[in-house]
Amino acid sequence: MSINLKSVLARLAVGETLSAEDAEAAFGVIMSGEATPAQIAGLLMAMRVRGETVAEITGAVRAMRSRMTRVEAPPGAIDVCGTGGDNAGTLNVSTAVTFVLAGLEVPVAKHGNRALSSRTGGADVLTELGVNVDVPLERLPGILRTAHCAFLFAPRHHAALRHAAGPRVELGTRTIFNLLGPLANPAEVRRQLTGVFDPAWARPMVETLASLGTESCWLVHGQGLDELTVAGDNQVVELRDGRIRAFTLAPEDVGLARAPVAAIRGGDATVNAAALAALLRGAAGPYRDTVLLNAAAGLIVAGRVGELREGLVLAASALDGGAALAALETLRRETA
Repeated sequence: MSINLKSVLARLAVGETLSAEDAEAAFGVIMSGEATPAQIAGLLMAMRVRGETVAEITGAVRAMRSRMTRVEAPPGAIDVCGTGGDNAGTLNVSTAVTFVLAGLEVPVAKHGNRALSSRTGGADVLTELGVNVDVPLERLPGILRTAHCAFLFAPRHHAALRHAAGPRVELGTRTIFNLLGPLANPAEVRRQLTGVFDPAWARPMVETLASLGTESCWLVHGQGLDELTVAGDNQVVELRDGRIRAFTLAPEDVGLARAPVAAIRGGDATVNAAALAALLRGAAGPYRDTVLLNAAAGLIVAGRVGELREGLVLAASALDGGAALAALETLRRETA
């Protein structure tokens, strides 16, 4: 479907919204390199100021998915990632959760990037841990099968986004593209645990995933973080058995003690990698509790457990029994 981007901008300028089909076509023009920087910036800001709709997010995701470099994944594969943008500078939680789940033989197609809004992104800490995040793409399916996890380095799978990179940097503010990454996993997973920088976007993102065929997901936000936290109440929007529900989750609900966000404040890649390695070797404390809580949610999304307390026990067994550490060692070996 072709579309005149100038006419789209004229519609957006008077507050109109786009259908999913029109949004897909408009973002297709952008991702094909046929839009000018001014047109890209104008479209992004018009949507941002008015507020992006589920239809527009859905169309943009379709355009992104149709152009991504895909990776074959085993049945039941999940993703654990966040939108970023919380600017909290915490230790790497979803990366640690990846190894806990992989240690339990839950295949994790971990979509991620280098540090953008955080101090240390998943790619940064994995590199520090000796994992090659630039392994040839054709090897990723085999790595995912053997190690039960693989890192899908976003820039290599979404080359079409380069056309919007300049305007996004120059705008210097959140746009719809900040929502799209977690919705366009290159392994086309149908199950995911996704953190969001603003809880207002949790339901729209779940509705988008539901419309695109996702089977099970949790969109979470905890005390300013794009993940579940033990610092206080968490907001969750869940898709399960075709139904969407929202609820609040406190750490005490599952027997975990509260700890401030500052207790898991991170640093550069060296600092965060050392903390993650210590966690996998049995270190206790708020970082472990945070990872366990998120891993338990991941196990629910994966269909391995029915409730969080059961998931906490299973996740703890992966850490205490060495399976999570073994998953890191396997990934390091397989990506060498």
